[in-house]
Amino acid sequence: MIWPFKKAETRIATSDPYLGEFLGARWQARADIEKASGHAVAHRCISVIAETLASVPLSVYKRTDDGGREKASEHSLYTCLHDQMSPSLTAFEGREWLIASILTAGNGYAKIERNGRGQVVALHPIQPGSVTVERLASGRLRYKVSLANGGTEIVLQDDMLHVRYRTQDGILGQSPIQIAAAAFGLALAQQDQAGAAAENAFRPAGALVFPDKLAAGDKTVPGSKESVIDKFRQRFIGQLKANEVLVLDGGAKFETFSFNSKDSEFLESRKLSNLDICRVFGVPPSVAGITDDATYSNIGEESRALVQRCLAPMARRVEMAMTSALLSPEARKTLYIEHDLNGLLRGTLAERYSAFRVGREGGWLSVNEIRAMENMSKIADGDTYVQPLNMGALGGANDNRAKIEDAA
Repeated sequence: MIWPFKKAETRIATSDPYLGEFLGARWQARADIEKASGHAVAHRCISVIAETLASVPLSVYKRTDDGGREKASEHSLYTCLHDQMSPSLTAFEGREWLIASILTAGNGYAKIERNGRGQVVALHPIQPGSVTVERLASGRLRYKVSLANGGTEIVLQDDMLHVRYRTQDGILGQSPIQIAAAAFGLALAQQDQAGAAAENAFRPAGALVFPDKLAAGDKTVPGSKESVIDKFRQRFIGQLKANEVLVLDGGAKFETFSFNSKDSEFLESRKLSNLDICRVFGVPPSVAGITDDATYSNIGEESRALVQRCLAPMARRVEMAMTSALLSPEARKTLYIEHDLNGLLRGTLAERYSAFRVGREGGWLSVNEIRAMENMSKIADGDTYVQPLNMGALGGANDNRAKIEDAA
């Protein structure tokens, strides 16, 4: 109860930033997703993850009886994921769109198109902002898609590919930008501050000090405070007026009362904010173009860390969602979807050839397998395996010696 009112106060707890803003509350930890994704470092992080994952092969594999696997290139889904996702999108463009949606909005949607036999023949990505998700009484999900003509299309769970970022309710994923809203809000505020300073040619703010009191009135009254401010702003405020000559008469003085970028450590603060954005997306700083601490030795390790700590989890997230939505329970017994990230972990030419030599001499790689890794065609008699003569089964030394003598 608040004095002098006698009616008890009713409060409602909410975490909706838009409702808080409407009621006059200050919401500090908030960042607009569209504006935040346009930040230079954030845009680079999103582009690196989306473009890199879209560029690696994504294939449908079939488990073989001997425990191995082979590409199911005859499957209709193979072409959809590897070549053409839809009539208007290549597989690269569609997968890039899907992953970028996950990293910005927290959810990636694609409508599934099937043929008469129930096989997936195309995926049509959808803008996340046009989709509303609701849980039915049966526990399954239903998607309402807002169309460009103002209508609404209802899509059931079996006809929608939905890839989520971190989720709290199992229905919708959270945007990384929303999760780390404070970090993005600070970076955007610093970006706006730098833009405002550049607009005024990085001139410090200040005050015109007069020894006597100025006349009252609006800017139409000559000699009034408002008219002096208006003339000063028209003459000297703005980037294109940086070289104008400032002449003050009548005893006026111009005194600055703001810190410059160096005094306030503004540039260092912006660097820390850029590093925070890299941490949110799990992208090493050198990959995002921040090379302050980069050396010849750690660049390679950061590239490897990008694959292991950032791309591999995102790839697994997409693979599991696609396997669940695009393959039937019966098909999952023999088929699965997987990215091939081996190409991103390839070393230098000398390192690769040294590893191939170990595998060849150890007996678990053939010539044709090595040539396939280097994108070379097979050769005749290249499927044989070799093994050093001084190697044999444990405990069978006498038998091996006899075989060597017979071969000699």
